[in-house]
Amino acid sequence: MSRINLVLLALVVICALGVVNSQHHGRQLFVELQQAQARQRQLDVEWGQLQLEQSTWAMHGRIEKLATQRLHMQVPSADRVQVVNDMGGVAQ
Repeated sequence: MSRINLVLLALVVICALGVVNSQHHGRQLFVELQQAQARQRQLDVEWGQLQLEQSTWAMHGRIEKLATQRLHMQVPSADRVQVVNDMGGVAQ
């Protein structure tokens, strides 16, 4: 009887250690999941900021101002503008 009890005790201890190890691994994975979700939220905020910055940099008024100031460009007069249609003809 004593030998059977020792074998059963060993099996119980092994099973208990397996449960503890499994719970620990599950908790580690949960912490990693939370960190990944926090990183995703951070990246979403950064993406939104970058989109806003891109739209600001590409605003028509800003482009026109830079073209006028830095490149010394001017809007052509109406008599110097030609419109080309998709058939290759010139309309005035």
